[in-house]
Amino acid sequence: MKKYIPNALTLLNLFCGSIAVIFVVNNNFVAAAIFVFFGIFFDFFDGFFARKFNVQGELGVQLDSLADMVTSGVVPGIVMYKLLYMTIDLPMELSNEWSHNMYWVGFKMPLLPLLGLSITLASAYRLAKFNIDEDQQSYFKGLPTPANTLLIISLPMIMEFQNSDLMNTIILNKWFLIGLTLLSSYLLNSNIKLFALKFKEWGFKANASRYIFIMLCIIFLIILQFAAIPLIIVLYVMMSLLDNITSKK
Repeated sequence: MKKYIPNALTLLNLFCGSIAVIFVVNNNFVAAAIFVFFGIFFDFFDGFFARKFNVQGELGVQLDSLADMVTSGVVPGIVMYKLLYMTIDLPMELSNEWSHNMYWVGFKMPLLPLLGLSITLASAYRLAKFNIDEDQQSYFKGLPTPANTLLIISLPMIMEFQNSDLMNTIILNKWFLIGLTLLSSYLLNSNIKLFALKFKEWGFKANASRYIFIMLCIIFLIILQFAAIPLIIVLYVMMSLLDNITSKK
């Protein structure tokens, strides 16, 4: 019975991701974010129980990536598509933004928002690389897809709950979104080594970076709420780079 628990949790991740897609398509970002959080929760614990019960297998590895492709690949791509579309002033059927549109039987689609789907493509490429990379056991090479998803899904949450005109103006600036999309796609497949939150032992000395990172995350979240998530991702990358320099010395 135990051997089925990890795969069941992975399927729950996929289930939550699929529901999140439906909510994003219908512009309900809050509900989508809730199901993304649940999906990432299940994604964490499927690996935890697979290791605990010693039932890791190739099926679980492939199933995990397929589930992540939806929750942490399709969802952030569509969220970015929606955000980029919100930067276009006119309705879809009237907009001439960026001068070119695609037509299908009278349906007009501006090209700019489609750039957001590059996050989906970059996520797929990263997950495929991760499956064949045997080095990423104690660290990640490039930004993990769940972390990237939290970064992207935090943007509509900031707009919904932070009530800041400055933040809203920045988030709905198309150049900011274009830059973030390109940066996100790059970080997903970069060769930057990022520490994983996996504890082989609980001593502070061996896990100093992890403990400091977790404490700072809690502080940032209490003070800044959803606006803390982009800062946490930046902190994660910067601390990992510092950790890499320190370990080399």
